[in-house]
Amino acid sequence: METLIPTINRLQEVFLTVGAEIIQLPQIVVVGSQSSGKSSVLESLVGRDFLPRGSGIVTRRPLVLQLINVAPLQERLKIESGVKAEEWGTFLHCKNQIFTDFQEIRREIEAETERGSGDNKGIGAEPIYLKIFSPKVLNLTLVDLPGITKVPVGDQPEDIEAQVQEMILSFISNPNSLILAVSPANSDLATSDALKLAREVDPDGRRTLLVVSKLDLMDAGTDALEVLLGRVIPIRLGIIGVVNRSQHDINTQKSLEDSLKDEQAFLQRHYPSLASRAGSRYLAKTLSRLLMHHIRDCLPDLKTRVTVLSAQYQARLNSYGQPVEDHSATLLQIVTKFASDYCNTIEGTARYIQTSELCGGARICYIFHETFGRTLQSIDPLGGLTELDILTAIRNATGPRPALFVPEVSFELLVKRQIKRLEEPSLRCVELVHEELQRIIQHCSSFSTQELLRFPKLHDSIVEVVTGLLRKRLPITNEMVHNLVAIELAYINTKHPDFTDAGQVSASVNSQQAEALDGGKRWKNEKVAEEKTPAAGFGSPSKGQAINLLDTAVPVSRKLSAREQRDCEVIQRLIKCYFLIVRKSIQDSVPKTVMHFLVNFVKEHLQSELVGQLYKQPLLQELLIESQDTAQQRTEVAQMLEALKKANNIISEIRETHLW
Repeated sequence: METLIPTINRLQEVFLTVGAEIIQLPQIVVVGSQSSGKSSVLESLVGRDFLPRGSGIVTRRPLVLQLINVAPLQERLKIESGVKAEEWGTFLHCKNQIFTDFQEIRREIEAETERGSGDNKGIGAEPIYLKIFSPKVLNLTLVDLPGITKVPVGDQPEDIEAQVQEMILSFISNPNSLILAVSPANSDLATSDALKLAREVDPDGRRTLLVVSKLDLMDAGTDALEVLLGRVIPIRLGIIGVVNRSQHDINTQKSLEDSLKDEQAFLQRHYPSLASRAGSRYLAKTLSRLLMHHIRDCLPDLKTRVTVLSAQYQARLNSYGQPVEDHSATLLQIVTKFASDYCNTIEGTARYIQTSELCGGARICYIFHETFGRTLQSIDPLGGLTELDILTAIRNATGPRPALFVPEVSFELLVKRQIKRLEEPSLRCVELVHEELQRIIQHCSSFSTQELLRFPKLHDSIVEVVTGLLRKRLPITNEMVHNLVAIELAYINTKHPDFTDAGQVSASVNSQQAEALDGGKRWKNEKVAEEKTPAAGFGSPSKGQAINLLDTAVPVSRKLSAREQRDCEVIQRLIKCYFLIVRKSIQDSVPKTVMHFLVNFVKEHLQSELVGQLYKQPLLQELLIESQDTAQQRTEVAQMLEALKKANNIISEIRETHLW
């Protein structure tokens, strides 16, 4: 058990080197109002006069005081040649400097306070670490904090009260700390600021100990017996009364040993029933016992916390990578890894697979078969073609001669117009795939390749090279897709195996019309009427009618004759049939073209392009400059990891048998 407090002291030193407070170590925090006797209580525990004294706020920075029990000088000299002094102190900020004069320690505390907080009455949050080695002390770790004050004095800031309270709460809110609340006996406990703050963070009182100071300054005829017995405010860890040295004792340089004797005499006279459970010596023993038991209770959690943090910091250090030694090998490794990750993302074999949205090859597949496919399916084969448009095209194709049959030229003219509509969605498909290939760059740099975050210039260069390669392939792919549509327009293959014969379509339309006209009677009558009556606009004008040569050949809207309806129907069926053949071909060939000219080309040539553009001797040093943040974070994480390893070793030295 005796080794537990020195163990915590060693842990404290280890974590001080990295300036981190990630591990909350067990310690005793002294809290009290200004001039409530906190410093006097600490001095009585040490048995030496070493703390700055005076009126007003004297303690202006946290003082972490580690008391370490050592063997007397005579015994130590027999075993080892160490410090040739009975008692001595050391400061963390004064490396390898030993203070044997306790007046020197006081002056150093005052000087360090002024260095950190200035020479006014302001306070500072950075602690001063002091170790005192003595055969007269018990192993303890205490933190002396500035006293709670209400009104700013001198050139103190207006919010001095809030600053002090915030500092105190930052120490006592640590669940592994014990709170030593100091309250003077000549003031009402119900108004104690120290107890009020302690209650805020420790409402059950499991880690609060109350010290009632200045027992000798109570009004004549009153005593603190009720308070010390816990009848006024019960405190779970106990209430201990002490007698502080008066300012007169300090001025006359009365020794602490004499003060301790006088304290015992006072307690025997006024509180005989409590004399054995009060006083500075009893306080020191109680604190040491409480701290040891508290450390014993905290140790398993402490060990678990150190182990978990070690694993976390090791993972962080691995993510930052090692400092660059061989620039050529590092660059090649990063470029190769990026190219591999890029290709794997397209193939769907990447290590980091997104679950929130489609990415890489899966998204390209979606573009081909869902986006592009649906767009083509939504195009109406006869969209934008009215019957009058078709009739006009037929008439324009015959020229001045009346047509006996539906002219083939009109079919080609109209079907090309419809096929041309497939070009725009095909080019849009290329654009969407190009955008996805751009997105894969960001995906790889943020998810797959941690090294790229270390080298911002290399990251920018890789993005630039890949973007340039994609930009270079885009017009080539667009040209090929444009050619696919142009090829279909170049030759209308009416002998295509899937294309319906024009004669069959014409016969089918005729038979349907005949059935619709009751066995063809109405068709005959119309034919006779047509033969007898010349077509308007083409025969000789009748007498009395003026000739208007500006009349349009086909009115904007009129009822079509049976023959015109038949011709339109034939053309519509042929256009629809041929358009579906071409659409099927385009829907199949455009994704193949995009894959060959864009996706597969980039996959095959990405690495060689990156190496060719970036693997140049003059660029190596410039590209592999680490960001300052990464280098600094790696150093900090490495230091923290080293501290955690040391802490783990220190905790591991404690055998289970030592805990009981």
